[in-house]
Amino acid sequence: MESDRFVTELGGPGDHRARGTGDGPEAVASQIATAVESLTTLWSVAAQGASLRLSLHQLRALRILEAAPGLNLTTLADRLDIGLPTASRLCDRLAAAGLLARAPHPDTRREVQLWLTQHGQHVLGDIAGRRSEALATALAAMAPAERAALRTGLRGFLAAWDARLSRNDGTSRNDRSDGQ
Repeated sequence: MESDRFVTELGGPGDHRARGTGDGPEAVASQIATAVESLTTLWSVAAQGASLRLSLHQLRALRILEAAPGLNLTTLADRLDIGLPTASRLCDRLAAAGLLARAPHPDTRREVQLWLTQHGQHVLGDIAGRRSEALATALAAMAPAERAALRTGLRGFLAAWDARLSRNDGTSRNDRSDGQ
């Protein structure tokens, strides 16, 4: 099965994907890039098994609205980094599928707010559950010490990334609501 190939040994014996030598940032980055490709595939395969198949942009839009309900179309387009006409068509498709609802803004007549429907929330929950299950299966194949080391390494990575983001624009990863 395709999903059985997701567990990888970064730099372990027989690992043809490990590139570079040593523990330097470039060698580790190359090894992590390979693991991220596997995780991306695992993530995508799990999402496609959900009750409703969504494109990456559709899924990201729903995740953004889950984190920040009531956004307007312009803000959603900005957060997705797509044009306004594209975002409008995307919302049209999500609304037609019963995943998104539009409502007039209570204070601004010309503005429309975007909300997840109950069906949209259910679909996101289904996808999140499938992704967690697939990830748990992969993690179960690791030794407890490897899982602990992975957790520690990921915490360090996220702390370093947050520090970089804060230096660049004054916000942290937790301030962003793109769901990714």
